[in-house]
Amino acid sequence: MTYKLPDLLYKYSDLEPFFDTKTMEIHHQKHHQNYINNTNLILEKNNIQSIKINTLISNLDNLSISKSQKIFLRNNAGGHANHSFFWKILKKNTQPNNIVLNFLKKDFDSLKNFKQVFENIALNFFGSGWIWVIKKKNLLKIITTINQDNPLMNNKSIGYPIIGLDLWEHSYYLKYQNQKNLYIKAFWNVINWDKVAQLLLNK
Repeated sequence: MTYKLPDLLYKYSDLEPFFDTKTMEIHHQKHHQNYINNTNLILEKNNIQSIKINTLISNLDNLSISKSQKIFLRNNAGGHANHSFFWKILKKNTQPNNIVLNFLKKDFDSLKNFKQVFENIALNFFGSGWIWVIKKKNLLKIITTINQDNPLMNNKSIGYPIIGLDLWEHSYYLKYQNQKNLYIKAFWNVINWDKVAQLLLNK
């Protein structure tokens, strides 16, 4: 058993004009596929049976492999987990329902304020990484992780991802170049609020 590139539930062009077709194609077929290839390579080399990706990244510290291989696996298995999550929360023309709005009002005062806080944290994040909304004990919190780290890695007590946005330049540079702020704002037009609501209820 090896990890495989997940199919998208939409065409690469379906998120236009906010996320462009070419970036989506390269992001999915090249970047994500590379993370999968590298993860499978390490698992095969060490005779590690493939398990659910979130289970793998939650137990990296328990693997009997070298430190350098563990770092390599952290980056690549994390990349697979992060992107698999990311594709699922993208869809145009959805709106937050009352479940989502009530959560955001409780923890961020309003949807508008939540977006402002999220955008400020994402814009001020330096380097490559991700911004997340995580849920823990019925509370929402915005955090960032470096490289391809994931909130579930090694310590599930951090919280479960509800929203995630890729802040690596490969996710936006073809369309937005150095205007990272426009990419972050564009995200609100392609976030799948229906999936967010589902995650809020299930986690």
